[in-house]
Amino acid sequence: MKQKLYWMLSFFCFMFFFCWFVFNAFLPIWLKQVNHLSGVQIGTIFGFNAAVTMALQPFYGYILDRLGMRKNLLYFINACILFTAPFFLFVYQPLLASHFYIGAILGAIYLGVAFNAGCAAVESYIEKAGRSHGFEFGRARMWGSLGGAVGVFAAGVGFNQDPSLIFIFSSIGAILMFIFLYSAKLNHQDVVADSKINITVREALGLLKIRNVWILIIFLFGSSCVYAVFDQQFAIYYASLFPTQAEGDAAFGYLNSLQVFLEAAGMFAAPVIVNKIGAKRGLLLAASIMTFRMFGSGLITDVYGISAIKLMHALELPVLLVSIFKYIARNFDNRFASVLYLICFHLSCQFGIFLLSPVAGHLYDEIGFPHTYVILGAIVLTFTILGGLTLVSDKKSAYVQAGAKTA
Repeated sequence: MKQKLYWMLSFFCFMFFFCWFVFNAFLPIWLKQVNHLSGVQIGTIFGFNAAVTMALQPFYGYILDRLGMRKNLLYFINACILFTAPFFLFVYQPLLASHFYIGAILGAIYLGVAFNAGCAAVESYIEKAGRSHGFEFGRARMWGSLGGAVGVFAAGVGFNQDPSLIFIFSSIGAILMFIFLYSAKLNHQDVVADSKINITVREALGLLKIRNVWILIIFLFGSSCVYAVFDQQFAIYYASLFPTQAEGDAAFGYLNSLQVFLEAAGMFAAPVIVNKIGAKRGLLLAASIMTFRMFGSGLITDVYGISAIKLMHALELPVLLVSIFKYIARNFDNRFASVLYLICFHLSCQFGIFLLSPVAGHLYDEIGFPHTYVILGAIVLTFTILGGLTLVSDKKSAYVQAGAKTA
């Protein structure tokens, strides 16, 4: 039963990230080349996306903690993904051309519900299932990285033939998602036990009174969210380094596929690394890699050097995700694992993206990508140093399960 659950959730994770990455990796290029939007407009779109996702994530986290091991929310997300192609091709694209802000807002709502907040819900559910059924989150999430890699590769092949294919692939993949999710059978006792967990809104809001929650939020805001802003329009910059757009788009697709394949290996290795060095040092290692990549992308102009630096993301993301879950499990009440993961990581990141995306888009247009990358790298370096001074050491847990008081 446990082995089958691991495989079905792993394949579900594979298909979710396939459905997302098959269009998301090329979304900035699609907005720029197909819809002819400026850097400021693209930054505005990502800002709206972040604002809506920011509003949804605490709600998703609360619902997940209330549902326990029941899959209702995952079925809802799956149903939304089925409509990727119709939404993008017949609603989103026409509205961006005729009524830009209406299109940007509707797109943000759809992307938030199905993917941007949905991603955190999927990861949190799998982590919870892993804790209760004896498998490491990183091992299952590895399949998500493989799915993302296959999606990016398919997008790289399909985009130059017909840009609309990237959205059609996503809708088709949602059918397989449903099959794997339906096949992920849980023990009836686990579902019943989790359904008895009673978490009130007041208890959830009480998390915001805990000092160590805010320390983690601020650290991730200043590191991971700034890094996400850096990565938003990286595809546009990378493609611009080649003689033609078609060459640049194809090269980015191949590079991104390689990166996500390596990321899968990183997901397999990350639990071993984090268990060895500890959750706090894992967070600092991930932030240090972010800093190095941003400075490197701003200071190096050679396409081969920039390509090599981009591949470092394959280690950074797995270490970051595993470290966050282990840090939360070590320092906070596990009943609130989902809502803490969404608030501390995804909500803080989306808030930062909402604030910084339009600013970054303006800087890209005014001073160029390399100079902007150096500025963003300096911000992440500052917060990495602050995190080293303020995050809770693995040697002294801030929370002991079974009723201890949070420090």
